[in-house]
Amino acid sequence: MLRKRLKYTGLTVVLLLLAAQLIQPDRTNPPVDSVSTFRAIVKPSHEVMAIFQRACRDCHSHNTVWPWYSHIAPVSWLVADDVNEGRAHLNFSRWNLYSPEVSRKKLKEVCQEVRKGDMPLWNYRLMHPPARLTDNDVKALCDAASQLP
Repeated sequence: MLRKRLKYTGLTVVLLLLAAQLIQPDRTNPPVDSVSTFRAIVKPSHEVMAIFQRACRDCHSHNTVWPWYSHIAPVSWLVADDVNEGRAHLNFSRWNLYSPEVSRKKLKEVCQEVRKGDMPLWNYRLMHPPARLTDNDVKALCDAASQLP
């Protein structure tokens, strides 16, 4: 009896996971106007830009590289939610929308978040080891934030 119940439970779980694949989140990358970007407006050093590219771009720009697991539910829902939330909070592709005051505030927040180890998110670092920030990376980001006029 227990074996039969386990078999049906396993079959139900597999069917639910298969059905979940039909509910796919939006994984689009809106077009980027290069003159509106962080790179064009702030003109950060190559070092800072390289850090942003490997540790921040996927969640905080419209240049997200969607990994293979972002196409498999229910993980796809979590990844899409992280990207949407990240873009809403800070978007390097739409930097032109931030006033100089807001721009300074956003970069100071970046410094605070990376100093605390809260960014990049732990689960992103787990799947993307190059996104792990060194002490030198954190210093470079914080120095860049403090040098804005």
